[in-house]
Amino acid sequence: MTTFIFDVLKDLQNTNKNLSDITFILPSKRAGLFLKHQLHKVCNQTIFAPEIISIEEFVEELSGLKTVSNTELLFEFYDTYLALTPKEETDSFEVFTKWAQILLQDFNEIDRYYIPQKKIFDYLSDIKEIEHHHWSLEENQTEFIKNYLAFWNKLHSYYDHFSDALKHKNIGYQGLLYREAANSISNYIETNPNKQHLFLGFNALNTCEETIIQALLKEGLADIYWDIDASFFNNTYHDASLFTRQHKKNWPHFKAHNFKWITNNYTEKKNIATFGIPKNIGQAKYIGSLLKDLQQDNPNLENTAVILGDEDLLIPVLNSIPDGINALNITMGFPLKSIPLAWLFESLFYIHKTPAKSFYYKDVINIISHQFIRPLFFFDDIDYASKLIETIDGNNIIYLTTERLKAIAPKSVELIDLLFSNWHKSINLALKNCSDLILHIKNNLDQDKDANLLALEYLYRFNELFNELENLNSKYEHINDISTLFGIYKELLSSETLDFQGEPLQGLQVMGMLESRVLDFETVIISSVNEGVLPSGKSNNSFIPFDLKIENKLPTYKEKDAVYTYHFYRLLQRAKNVYILYNTEADVLTGGEKSRFITQLELEDIHNINHQILAPKVPVLKSEEHIVEKTEQLVNEIKAVAEKGFSPSSLTSYIRNPMDFYYQKILKIKEHDDVEETVAANTLGTVVHNTLEDFYKPLEGTFISVEIIKGLKSKIDERVTYHFKNEYKEGDITKGKNLIIYEIAKRYVSNFLDFEIKDLKSGNEIKIVAIEADNKVEITDIPELDFPVKLVGKVDRVDEYNGITRIIDYKTGRVDQNQVEIINWEDLTTDYKKYSKSFQVLTYAYMMQLMNQINLPVEAGIISFKNLSAGVLKFAKKDKSGYGAKKDVLITSETLDNFKVELKNLILEICNANIPFTEKDV
Repeated sequence: MTTFIFDVLKDLQNTNKNLSDITFILPSKRAGLFLKHQLHKVCNQTIFAPEIISIEEFVEELSGLKTVSNTELLFEFYDTYLALTPKEETDSFEVFTKWAQILLQDFNEIDRYYIPQKKIFDYLSDIKEIEHHHWSLEENQTEFIKNYLAFWNKLHSYYDHFSDALKHKNIGYQGLLYREAANSISNYIETNPNKQHLFLGFNALNTCEETIIQALLKEGLADIYWDIDASFFNNTYHDASLFTRQHKKNWPHFKAHNFKWITNNYTEKKNIATFGIPKNIGQAKYIGSLLKDLQQDNPNLENTAVILGDEDLLIPVLNSIPDGINALNITMGFPLKSIPLAWLFESLFYIHKTPAKSFYYKDVINIISHQFIRPLFFFDDIDYASKLIETIDGNNIIYLTTERLKAIAPKSVELIDLLFSNWHKSINLALKNCSDLILHIKNNLDQDKDANLLALEYLYRFNELFNELENLNSKYEHINDISTLFGIYKELLSSETLDFQGEPLQGLQVMGMLESRVLDFETVIISSVNEGVLPSGKSNNSFIPFDLKIENKLPTYKEKDAVYTYHFYRLLQRAKNVYILYNTEADVLTGGEKSRFITQLELEDIHNINHQILAPKVPVLKSEEHIVEKTEQLVNEIKAVAEKGFSPSSLTSYIRNPMDFYYQKILKIKEHDDVEETVAANTLGTVVHNTLEDFYKPLEGTFISVEIIKGLKSKIDERVTYHFKNEYKEGDITKGKNLIIYEIAKRYVSNFLDFEIKDLKSGNEIKIVAIEADNKVEITDIPELDFPVKLVGKVDRVDEYNGITRIIDYKTGRVDQNQVEIINWEDLTTDYKKYSKSFQVLTYAYMMQLMNQINLPVEAGIISFKNLSAGVLKFAKKDKSGYGAKKDVLITSETLDNFKVELKNLILEICNANIPFTEKDV
């Protein structure tokens, strides 16, 4: 295939033009690089290389001004705003930047399209007066109305003051450079009467560009080559040729000169395929698959380009590129906002946005756990970051001061100060903290430079960014608080990239749509061809209303769509293989249904379009049972657990899911204790249990009375508070949900004591036998096992109620009577949800019988603090289900003999080397 650039050079050669004398002007620097590379193909002898520049460079030369960053323009514009606005009416810099960004874009458009400034600003002001005429005619206008109308009247003075201030400093925004360049073109022609210029590959030109090019054409100092295909040019409805048709029709030059060129490349045979793929990541992965297939015939993927309609796809696409590609060029740059360091500084700015004496524990943990920060907390082989996290978790600390952080990690005082102290003393100090932090990270990474080259490159770019912030702040002094600094930081970050080093002239090319200008590739893959992305659709981020744009020939969304239509179709003109990808999942934020470009291609009926809807390959994963076979070592571990003692909770854990028992009792894996922001249910239960233990433990062996219990009520506040501090550590129980839970704990204890008093007043005798008594006993009648098996457990309360012994377990959750009743004994070890409570209380009764601590028959049951009115929920054996079933609440020798059979079977199963631990669906 030939390229547009080669065709232009060949035409110049055929017309005997001296290439060395021509200044080539192209839409981008990148196109200039490709042009320079093609020169040798048309040169038969050694020549001096011609001057090759982009249109932006040419305009900068003409204007005599230097372009400055958008961020610096905001600072300069704020100077203008302050100079023209009474002090009492001024917005803060942070508020100003919200609307000033839009106004700067409008200034840029007005200048690029050479609109008389006074005319458009007066027109805009008049429109606002008419729109709000009922405001402007009011005699007693409010301050808001006055300020609103005054804003539109000031736009022209803002523009004049701002542009004059910039020109005085020899700097400007793009539009101002264009206006000045257009104003200076006559002087340029006078001083360069013989200099030849060649413009190539342009499409949509602003008025200033048209003025400049036409002036040079008129004087015979320039020629221009367009790149448009007859298929588009001859179709008056096709937006790809919207601008070139206008230029050919309206420019006087083309009444006497040929229009170069209208070509016929688009109708040549092409392989065009469109693929609908769900989600952006699906497109990225499919691009990787396509490239792998293309490698079979073209190993280095020469003359192949991946065009990203949505540039956010860059990272997933790079991660999907197949192995074996030796030459790769990425023109877009890696966005700094995607680098982990960006998240670190965003977190720091976030916690310091408003002055605070303490920091939320999650924010602290996020920062000290960051991949670049955590290594800085190592001193003398001690990981102070881990120590901080463990202390926060262990003490339930929700908010931390810098003093507390320093006390936990005394060797990290300097680092803690950098991260958490003095950010609000001054902006300069905050920026210094950022720069010093970068230096600390660099010193750590320097210990292994080869392994950290990319990370050091990140650091260098962020160091540049903070240096720029320091320079802007010292030069303009508009940043007065961290919130404003944060906003400017994000503004700078959004436009900064980390440039790649690649092979710009060979191998695979990865680029955005605008980087593809003037370039031609044999194989093209275009992603994100969806409405809202390609083309970008209706968006009007401007103060200038649509009708005023039409009146002044400013571009609207129609012209912007036509720009993307041209770029899209131009990529297809000379290509032989075209792969168009779009997202089948319409999303209002990132693009809608497939693009009209695809529909247009299908309706043209010029090429056969292979259209496919693809779905990602999803492997079928068979759900396999998680099974752990019992090895000899595992059996020995089980024996050790048996000798130490099975508790009722560990046995019910096995009933619920054998794997839970394996993890907790054999592997001894405990769940990580996270910080409890809100008091957890188990913490509430522990507090209530411990408070009742404090009250009743001293009463063991005695009959309780109403007076004794009433005496306990006065101690509720003190004991509950004590146990909350003991369990909840430094967690705050003075407000919010925690205060409610704290009050609930007190209410539970108080209600229980009231329940006890009511019982005693009814004439019942209650003697406390044991409170939280530790029980441990060996089961001697399991002859199948040749090792000791013990049971261990604490019974919450044992008492005598009118002479009958009761074994009682406290539950702070809700328990109902049917949860402590059984019909069939074998159900005890099969259904955890229904029968775990019965199993627990029967285990306690069996243990105490073995230890000769009780005389049968006895009762056993649950006291549920959420169902206290039901009293003691006694274990009962029912002879059948349904209404009227006979219940036996007394636990006799026969009851325990039946239970013992189920318990023995359960223990034998746990200890059986031939029965593996098997995951249950819980």
